[in-house]
Amino acid sequence: MALRFANVIFETQWNNHHIDHVQITAAETVGVGQRASYYDSYGALRDMVQNHLLQLLCLVAMEPPSYFNADQVRTEKLRVLQALRPSAEDEIQIGQYENYTQELEQESNTETFVAMKVNIDNWRWAGVPFYIRTGKKLGLRASEIVITFKNRPHDIFAKNGEPEAEEYPNRLVIRVQPQEGLRLHLTSKKPGPGGMRLFPSELNLSFDEAFAERLPDAYERLLMDIARGNQTLFMRSDEVLAAWDYIDPIISMVRKRNPEIYSPNSMGPEDTILKREGRHWFNPALDEDI
Repeated sequence: MALRFANVIFETQWNNHHIDHVQITAAETVGVGQRASYYDSYGALRDMVQNHLLQLLCLVAMEPPSYFNADQVRTEKLRVLQALRPSAEDEIQIGQYENYTQELEQESNTETFVAMKVNIDNWRWAGVPFYIRTGKKLGLRASEIVITFKNRPHDIFAKNGEPEAEEYPNRLVIRVQPQEGLRLHLTSKKPGPGGMRLFPSELNLSFDEAFAERLPDAYERLLMDIARGNQTLFMRSDEVLAAWDYIDPIISMVRKRNPEIYSPNSMGPEDTILKREGRHWFNPALDEDI
């Protein structure tokens, strides 16, 4: 919220006039382990999408609250949840990592991976797809939000033999964990002679490097908020109900399918959602498109 609402340069660009799409990834390297029985009755949609990913989506998409207090923030998040368009079947992809059923010791079609397209029906976000994904036994552990901005309306450098604008899109990468920080992807001119030679560059803010004190982890922050009576990061009951109103029909829809099997240490099943729309996932660990 500080990034958006304390920095005019971002908030003025934070809409469908300037943003092409948003990706939210919560990737885990671990499997279900000792939680196999519990996890099998829930799956990734209930375990991660209904709360963690939708909360991140709300923080990206919410309108500015009148004041920074718990109820104002939670009211704006609720409005985002109420504006979510029901998802179509072809906008949801589910997977299950190889040998999951051996860990469970029984057959199961419970999803350990979900990727989906989310649409928000309001003036700010009409036409901007949000792509979210989460999974277990993936090739990296990371939670990131990647905001990809629209291309230049007219590419004045194309006639110079430089790469097209879409090859170097402006991106804002918000690293939630591990190693919290921000990265802004820009296009710069290579210094020196040789004409207008463009190359991708990056402005990087690492919280570990910027702040000398040790940063508390996620659960430490929540416990401190409880002790202080700060409910800003806790879902209100109407938020919980709105999230379930959105997720329940999706669960009913996908439970009729068999999940695609994917290899451990991969990034899940082969993408079908973004590829169909001429886009691709951004890999958090390697900072590259995949």
